[in-house]
Amino acid sequence: MAGYRKLGRTSNQRKALLRNQVTNLLYNGKIITTEAKAKEIRRIAEGMIALAVKEKDNFETVTVKAKVARKDKDGNKVKEVVNGKKVTVYDDVEKTIKKDSATRLHARRQMLKFLYSVTEVPTEAAGKKKNTKTVDVTEKLFDEIAPKYVSRNGGYTRIVKIGPRKGDAAMEVLIELV
Repeated sequence: MAGYRKLGRTSNQRKALLRNQVTNLLYNGKIITTEAKAKEIRRIAEGMIALAVKEKDNFETVTVKAKVARKDKDGNKVKEVVNGKKVTVYDDVEKTIKKDSATRLHARRQMLKFLYSVTEVPTEAAGKKKNTKTVDVTEKLFDEIAPKYVSRNGGYTRIVKIGPRKGDAAMEVLIELV
């Protein structure tokens, strides 16, 4: 007997479906799906949240110096003529970054191995490439979701039955982060 539900799909279709639904659950906070899919999603999502809770404070803040290209009011790089050549002008900037410990980095890579990247498109620019931004779901897990569940030992998701679906009478459920 298998240790997981096959959901009537081949292995690569099933893995893609679960990756997509877990990513959407963590990004949106809740999704509507069938009961069997929700139980599989819960297994995976709770493991990821537990990993994020365990590693949430496992980093150090470091200040680094970086050279950044100077930009004009339009956002274009400023260039100067030096010895007859156009050269980009750079400014020294101090930045503070989070440096992950080895265990947090490993946890992040385990999550990235499973989760898809999410592209956020503003409603006024729908269908256009301009102003789209990629959202890092692992960063959201560590910064937003994990701090909510520090005092909780498991049970990060809730499954609420909605009722049978109209087309095939499959039980539909709402799975959400508690």
